[in-house]
Amino acid sequence: MANEVVDHGRRRFLTATTAVVGGAGVVAAAVPFIKTWEPSARAKAAGAPVTVDISKIELGQKVTFPWRSLPVFVVNRTPAQLAALPKVDSRLVDPKSDGASAGQQPKYAQNETRSIKPEWLVVVGICTHLGCVPDFFPEIKPEPFDPNWEGGFFCPCHKSRYDMAGRVFSGVPAPKNLQVPPYHFVNDTTIQIGVDPKEAG
Repeated sequence: MANEVVDHGRRRFLTATTAVVGGAGVVAAAVPFIKTWEPSARAKAAGAPVTVDISKIELGQKVTFPWRSLPVFVVNRTPAQLAALPKVDSRLVDPKSDGASAGQQPKYAQNETRSIKPEWLVVVGICTHLGCVPDFFPEIKPEPFDPNWEGGFFCPCHKSRYDMAGRVFSGVPAPKNLQVPPYHFVNDTTIQIGVDPKEAG
């Protein structure tokens, strides 16, 4: 036993091999763990822009499209609905969207119609009070919640009201206008929600 010769070369080889195999094992275990930090395909899709066909939305109709797990209302407003917008200005919290609601729409939608094209309204259908989804009341006629109703949205949860541009009325719980998401027209019949016009160009 005392006369045994130690093979240093073999020892170095075994030590190096063990280190390499151990290192490979650590890498193999770490890769799946690090992958869990990346967003899933579903999460990536949830944040992706949504391209929608608006060609079949009739005059005066609202269609809801999902974007980032949010309902986005797209409304084809009638000439009468557009003409009624200035009539309610005095009843609104922020009619020009330049006060508390200034951040609720991109600059290209900071106008009376809060839109790129006057006839098309694109808003996130979430009440700015506590996140309920407002109902659409497009007709210009007296309603139980407003005898001077000129069309718009009514939240059934706490009775907040918005006009046909998504602007909030005074005296209701909601503090701000409905949010206008980034969007642009791909062509006359297609909108892409989630991308500003300048980014699309």
